[in-house]
Amino acid sequence: MTGARRLVVGALIVNDLTQPTRVLAARRSTPPVGRWEFPGGKVEFGESPQTALVREIWEELEVSVDVGRRLDPTSGGRWPISDSLEMELWWCSTSGEPKPGDSHDELRWLTADELGSVEWLEADLDALVLVAEGLRSGR
Repeated sequence: MTGARRLVVGALIVNDLTQPTRVLAARRSTPPVGRWEFPGGKVEFGESPQTALVREIWEELEVSVDVGRRLDPTSGGRWPISDSLEMELWWCSTSGEPKPGDSHDELRWLTADELGSVEWLEADLDALVLVAEGLRSGR
């Protein structure tokens, strides 16, 4: 790898941080249209990943989140997206009701067994097994 990859953060918004049973999926209304993702976005210069996540979720879903622990790949580190981007996923909760904004046209709360019912972005696919495990075990 030449040069550092830009960091993207994704929110695993669950119904309960201590005993999660459902996670929020968001369907993109921007390219790639129709694919599902864990909402979030790029970390800006000088921002911590957690601060960026709070900002991005407010911008995308008009809801505040409490950021919990990070979900790391089994190999450690971050989730690769491309040659120029890598991602961190964070367990989050909210007391508000997320609303789709400009970036998404639909939101769904999914159980571990329902994660395969939508067409995910390639970058999020690798995390689904660990997300499902977290939902089934209550982390």
